[in-house]
Amino acid sequence: MSLVTAEPKIKKGIVRDRIAITSNHAAAYAAKDAEVDVVAAYPITPQTPAVEKIADFVVNGEMLAEYIPVESEHSAMSALIGASAAGARTFTATSSQGLFYMFELLYIASGLRLPIVMALATRAASAPICIHGDYQDLAAVRDTGWVVLIASSAQEVYDSIIMAYRIAEDGRVLLPVMVAYDGFLMSHTTEPVELYDLDAIRSFAPKRINRPILDSRRPITMGVMAIPEWYYEIKYQVIDAMHNSMDVIKGVHDEFNKTFGRNYRLIEEYRIDDADYVIITYGGIWGNTKKAVDMARKSGIKAGALRLRLFRPFPTDDLVRAIEGVKAVAVIDRAVSPGAPIEGPVALEVATALKSRGIDTPVISVIHGLGQRTVFSKDINELIRIINASDPANLARSTVYMGVREYVS
Repeated sequence: MSLVTAEPKIKKGIVRDRIAITSNHAAAYAAKDAEVDVVAAYPITPQTPAVEKIADFVVNGEMLAEYIPVESEHSAMSALIGASAAGARTFTATSSQGLFYMFELLYIASGLRLPIVMALATRAASAPICIHGDYQDLAAVRDTGWVVLIASSAQEVYDSIIMAYRIAEDGRVLLPVMVAYDGFLMSHTTEPVELYDLDAIRSFAPKRINRPILDSRRPITMGVMAIPEWYYEIKYQVIDAMHNSMDVIKGVHDEFNKTFGRNYRLIEEYRIDDADYVIITYGGIWGNTKKAVDMARKSGIKAGALRLRLFRPFPTDDLVRAIEGVKAVAVIDRAVSPGAPIEGPVALEVATALKSRGIDTPVISVIHGLGQRTVFSKDINELIRIINASDPANLARSTVYMGVREYVS
C-alpha cells in the first residue's frame, strides 16, 4: 500500500482555466461559480480581499448577485438570514472579531435551518490587537451548529465552497456551512487553482429549494418564541441534522471526487500505515507537518501525520480507524482553551473521540502558532523526537506549549 496519497487525475475538459490566486480570491471565484444570489459582508483583515473580489465581479457584470455593503458583521449575517429565509443562495466571509460580532446570529442561522455558506480567513482574537492568523476564532464558535470544513490549500478552498452548497442545501442537513483557512498564511498566499467548467459545477450543485421559505403566496412563520415545553425538541432537530450530515458529507465528497477527479476525504493520512507516533494538524501547516514526518523517518523514527479536513461534525470513526494501534498521538492546536483539562481544543476532541471508542492511546496536546508564530518543520520534527525519547503518557498529562518564549509575570 502506498504511504503517500496519489496525485488526483483531473478529468479532461472539466477544467476551464488554471490561474494563480490567493485563498481569499479562490473563495470569491467559488461563490461566483456557484451562482450565489446574495452576498452581504463587511471588510475585516485578513478576509477583505475575498469580498472585494466579489464586489469587482458584481460591478463588472461577471456575477449576477445582489451585493449588500452592510455597516457591520452583525448586519451581514442578519441580511443573509433574511435572504436565505426567502430562498436565496447566500455567501459571506469574515475573520476573528467580525465572526465574534455576528456570534448571536450564528445560532439563529443554524436554528432556522438556513443553508448559508461562509468563508472564514482565521485570525487571532484580541487583546492585544493582532491581525495575524491562528484558529482561536473558529474554536470559539465550534458549538454554534455550523458544519465546518478546514482547507489546507487555495484549491481546497475553492472546491470546499462548491461542495458546501451541496451539503448545506441537502434536505437531510439544512445547516449553514463554514469553510475555514489560515489568515495570511493562505488568505494572502498565491497558489495555482484550477477553475472548473461552469456547466459541471452547476450540474453538481444545482439550485434547488427543498425547504420552507418566506413566500407571501404561502405564508409561514419563522423565528417563533419557544416555550420550555418545546425548545428542547426544536433544538434537537439541529443536533439530529448535524448527525445526519456525516453521511451526506461523505457522499458529496465521493461525488465531487468522481466528477472533478479529486481525492478529498474527511481526514487526510500521510505515512501512518506503520507509524508509532502520529501528528494531527489542520489548515495551512499540513505541508510542514508532512516534511517533518519525512525528516523523522530519515532519522529512524516511525512517524506519520493526519490532517483534519472536517471539524464539525467531528469525524470520530474515521479518525479512530486511522490511528488505532499507534503508541501516541500529538495534536498541534493553533488555538487554546485556557483552564480546560486539555488546553488544545482539537486535542480535547481527539482524546474524547478515542475514549468514546475505548482506546487509551496517549493524546499529547501541543499549542503552537498563536498569533501566527511560525510553525516550522524543524519544530514538528523536534516534537516527534521528544515523544520518541519520552514516556508519551507523562507528556499527555499537561499541555505542551511550543515556540513560546519564557516571560516574567
